[in-house]
Amino acid sequence: MTLKATPLNNAHRAAGAKMVDFGGWDMPVNYGSQIEEHNAVRTDVGMFDVAHMCVVDIKGDNVRAFLRGLLANNVDKLQVSGKALYSCMLNPQGFVIDDLIVYFINESWFRLVVNAGTAEKDVAWMQQQNTATNAGLTITQRRDGANAMALIAVQGPNARAKVWQVIPESKEGTADMKPFNVAFAQSPTFGEAMIARTGYTGEDGFEIGVAAEQAENLWNALAAAGVKPAGLGARDTLRLEAGMNLYGQDMDETVNPLDAGLAWTIDLVSERDFIGKAALQAMGQNAQFVGLILREKGGVLRAHQKVIVAGTDAVGEITSGTFSPTMQQAIALARVPNGVAVGDTVHVEIRDKKLAASVVKLPFVRNGKILAV
Repeated sequence: MTLKATPLNNAHRAAGAKMVDFGGWDMPVNYGSQIEEHNAVRTDVGMFDVAHMCVVDIKGDNVRAFLRGLLANNVDKLQVSGKALYSCMLNPQGFVIDDLIVYFINESWFRLVVNAGTAEKDVAWMQQQNTATNAGLTITQRRDGANAMALIAVQGPNARAKVWQVIPESKEGTADMKPFNVAFAQSPTFGEAMIARTGYTGEDGFEIGVAAEQAENLWNALAAAGVKPAGLGARDTLRLEAGMNLYGQDMDETVNPLDAGLAWTIDLVSERDFIGKAALQAMGQNAQFVGLILREKGGVLRAHQKVIVAGTDAVGEITSGTFSPTMQQAIALARVPNGVAVGDTVHVEIRDKKLAASVVKLPFVRNGKILAV
């Protein structure tokens, strides 16, 4: 099978990246030292190729009403142009088709950014609902073709300053911009740039969208300004420290989002109906999503390891695990039975051992500070 490549593939190879198959995409896992890349984002600045993710523009007169029914979070929270919202998109059974960010541009144009591996399925689902509701919208994916966009995430405490250095035209519209907002800048060098104050690392920064043919120029300019390229390895340890779900690992179309710690993204309060709402209300929450820190030596926490809770036959499961470069401890995200509390000790089955782990509140790390101990 031929792997798909982002517009930055040549830049990764020129930088000596170790490339891997990531869901059918040829992507960099690291450029030498995953730990150095991780630490650069926590203490300075790093950048990630996220051009495998997919920008989807939805345009038309009924777009807000359409998204009210499509998304589990409430787009009516978006009343000011440039505001963004994180949401799940559910199937009628109440399970997660995808998690995404939706940006409000104007009343006839909302922009979504969806995950790489689910993009084709997502767009097909949106088109199906567009037809079913007779919404009459134009739904355009921006990953392929003449209007293709590429996304680069610049993250870390010095990320915004570096972006302003490389795209000075972006500073005026973003200097006072709060997180989960987006602005547009016109650069004489890189053309129109979408600058969103969002990310997947627990650090400040921007996710920048430019025309695909400009992506390599922007990447090289950022690198020349001292922004360290970082690969999938660092991205995973950073997002796990930040307590952020990964689609396909922490939730998918078999997982109740309430059991995946995503209740905060689902609006069950308003009278608004949405796809999956009735099923979700009927299911309720059957597990809780927590952080674990391994307290005994003898292993590393990994996905699918069993979590044993004393005094009950119910068994939990680790969904994502790693060794935290920031904390220097083995950490994990886990779905555990209701009733398990922060501060409890559980045991994780690692090969033939049962090792003690502490239940902690997420996130582990945010804005460079260790929050879970």
